[in-house]
Amino acid sequence: MQSNPTTIVVDGAGVEALCQSCGVCCSTFRISFYWGETTAAEGGVVPVELTEQMNLYRSCMKGSSQTKPRCIALSGNIGESVSCTIYENRPSPCREYDVFDAQGELNPRCNQARAKHGLAPLNVRFVPVAGVPDHITLPTPEIKPGS
Repeated sequence: MQSNPTTIVVDGAGVEALCQSCGVCCSTFRISFYWGETTAAEGGVVPVELTEQMNLYRSCMKGSSQTKPRCIALSGNIGESVSCTIYENRPSPCREYDVFDAQGELNPRCNQARAKHGLAPLNVRFVPVAGVPDHITLPTPEIKPGS
C-alpha cells in the first residue's frame, strides 16, 4: 500500500468529513461504557435497546463485541460514506475518541483499524484555522481517504 500525500485538515468540518468517509473505528473496537449512560438509567442518553449488558456495571454497543465488530448504530459503507444513527446520543468512548492528538497528528489507532479493513492509511494533519498566522496560506482542505 502506498501512502497518500499529506492532506491538511483545518477545521471541525474537515474532521467530520474525514470520519464520515471512514467508519473503521465503529467496526473495529468494542464500544464499552458505564451502563448509567443508557436510557435504562435516569439521565442516560444511549438507547438501551442498542446496547448489551457486559457485566453488572458495563454495557457495550450491540455488534461491537463480536469477532468481526460493527456497531449497530453505524450506517453506511466502511471506507466510503458512514454516519452514526445516534450521534447526538452516542456513548462516552465515541465522544472521547480523539482522531488527532494535541500536536495535530493522526491517532495511530485510525490507521491500524483501516489496515484491518484493507483500507490504505491516511496521511493527514490537523492545523486549526485560528492558530495560523495571516502570512501563511494553507492549501484548500481536501479529504483523501485511501484508494
